[in-house]
Amino acid sequence: MAAQPGATTSMTKSRNSKLTVPKMRKGEAEQAKIRRDLGHDFAVQKDDHGRDRLIAGTADARRVYDVSNGGYISTGGIARVRNVDPLKGISSLTYKQREAGTRYRADFELATREGLKTMGMGERVDGGRSGSSVPAKLIDNHAVMARARQALVYPEILAVIDAVCGLGMSIKEVAQRENVVRDIPAQLLRMGLERLVFHYGSQSATRHNS
Repeated sequence: MAAQPGATTSMTKSRNSKLTVPKMRKGEAEQAKIRRDLGHDFAVQKDDHGRDRLIAGTADARRVYDVSNGGYISTGGIARVRNVDPLKGISSLTYKQREAGTRYRADFELATREGLKTMGMGERVDGGRSGSSVPAKLIDNHAVMARARQALVYPEILAVIDAVCGLGMSIKEVAQRENVVRDIPAQLLRMGLERLVFHYGSQSATRHNS
């Protein structure tokens, strides 16, 4: 049965419209999804074809979000912003506070990057099933992180320290996420960093005296 002229024209238009859909940059769809999952959709908008796109030319769009364990936030992955150090943009911080934040970040990244992989493997318990044992370095790392997090005391402070030092979020992003003025997370950050300065200093003194 021959196709009707009108149907042929409609099919041609449909094919042409698909051909004119602009291609997304490599990795853009993944970056947009990560931002949506995190609630960091400041640089994400729908295009004319209903796709999530990064707003070109914005500082937030230039940032690259990494997700641990090769997954997404919805499947337990932990995201951080690559090549961004928000502590450098806060002039009121002291050298010791920045140093403490950098140290916390290093421990946080090790725990999230390697710790998740290891904890997902089988472990030997009292001679039971065999598997990959947890390296001593990671056991020490989790203990160090636990003590540092305990030193921060308050969950509000811990949340800001994790967001800024661990995930690389800016004070602006934290404030927008929590729907508060910037002064609040900025103050919590300084309080947390000062607690870490004291904590790491006391830990160092204990090792030297032992």
